[in-house]
Amino acid sequence: MESAVQSFFVSLPYAAALWVVILLVVAVAGALVSVPTKAPAPPLTGPQADALRFAGEVAVAAERAATTATRLRAEWATAQERVDAAWAAYDEADRQARESARAAAYPLMSRRRKPGENAVRERWLHSAATAACRRREISIEQLNDVLAHRGWNPRLHPVVLEGLLHNAVRVHRLSQYEDAQKLEQAAWHESELAAEALRSLRAEAAAALVRAGVAGRVVADDQWFADQWATAEMPAMAKAVA
Repeated sequence: MESAVQSFFVSLPYAAALWVVILLVVAVAGALVSVPTKAPAPPLTGPQADALRFAGEVAVAAERAATTATRLRAEWATAQERVDAAWAAYDEADRQARESARAAAYPLMSRRRKPGENAVRERWLHSAATAACRRREISIEQLNDVLAHRGWNPRLHPVVLEGLLHNAVRVHRLSQYEDAQKLEQAAWHESELAAEALRSLRAEAAAALVRAGVAGRVVADDQWFADQWATAEMPAMAKAVA
């Protein structure tokens, strides 16, 4: 009798622990059953499917437009670098021309020229102008004027001729800078048109999703809409910020 009672009290804690575990399992199962499940989305209607298909087509066109906008923006950046390089070249040519002008301000001694000195001066001018043209410091048209003596007097003193040649280089560098500016403005205009086309396509794609009433299914949050207007692809916006 005492052995049976003792066995009962020994097994009592184990039985209580088992009942606690069973109650916990039942409580968890009840909680899971009581959680409401999200109803499946209703099937798309015909107009919604058409709008979604249209949004996909516009999205593909927007991706192509993004590639074009990125390429044109890179071309615009290259054109800006060329403008900077052209200005630096003009600034250097202007400095040399001004130095030559200051050197020519001093009076030159008038003396009797040696026989053949005019021919030597002419050969020097032709050689210097040809070398400048090979370095692309003057244009072919300017070189032709020098060789044909149109506006050039090869019998002038070499100091004067050198100053005139430096001035011709300055004129040519200024013309190159102005041409580079025009190309940069044209590249910026093309980039702006491409960016505007990209904005329109992405706005149309987003509007098509809204019209289809499936924006919540396709897009997790509003970040997708914000990404459609990335400033890296908008040269005009980037230019304004810079």
